[in-house]
Amino acid sequence: MKPESEKPVFFFDIDNCLYPKSLKIHDMMAELIDKYFQTHLELSQEEANELHYKYYREYGLAIEGLVRHHKINALDYNEQVDDALPLDDVIKPDPELRKLIEDIDTSKVRLWLFTNAYVNHGKRVATLLGIDDLFEGMTYCDYSADRFVCKPQAEMFDKAMQQAGVAKNENCYFVDDSYINCKAAQERGWNVAHYLDPGMESPPQQAAKHQIRSLQELRKTFPEVFRSS
Repeated sequence: MKPESEKPVFFFDIDNCLYPKSLKIHDMMAELIDKYFQTHLELSQEEANELHYKYYREYGLAIEGLVRHHKINALDYNEQVDDALPLDDVIKPDPELRKLIEDIDTSKVRLWLFTNAYVNHGKRVATLLGIDDLFEGMTYCDYSADRFVCKPQAEMFDKAMQQAGVAKNENCYFVDDSYINCKAAQERGWNVAHYLDPGMESPPQQAAKHQIRSLQELRKTFPEVFRSS
């Protein structure tokens, strides 16, 4: 397919974006991450928490700091953190979310998941929400690679575009709850909606041109990709 005639792609982040922050999955994950830091690096709870957030700020993922500085096995980490989350008890099918995604006109855009989690977690969440069949594919952080990349690194956005088969930045739509990810996508010319949980304060400076408080607002933000009602 020639780039000038390529079909745009709509990239959806998964965690704290396709499901609300109020489910507290992030908190459960943070607890398991701290526990992992304590056990494997022999740190106190306070030290573990401090290092966890230091790596999160610096790299976008705590696991990247662990692999980079402590030679931790990323798949072992994934098993004890992401895969250990009791998601089946927390995430339920979301008919409203499904309807929203079904209303996107796939003759105009293709649908793709884009996450910093490993493939197991991404698939698990999408399946529990009842939307896994609506997406053509997923770009995830490959914990099995010798050196893995994650959002907001430019290489991760390049990887997503390559895997989804889109060459032009202006043909990429994106929604994510992370400020740094949205800022990076906006800077490279993607069409970005920064999803802010209703309970969160607005940042002093917007991460992207569009800022939304509900995924339903995507209908008004990017009307061109939805079926006309």
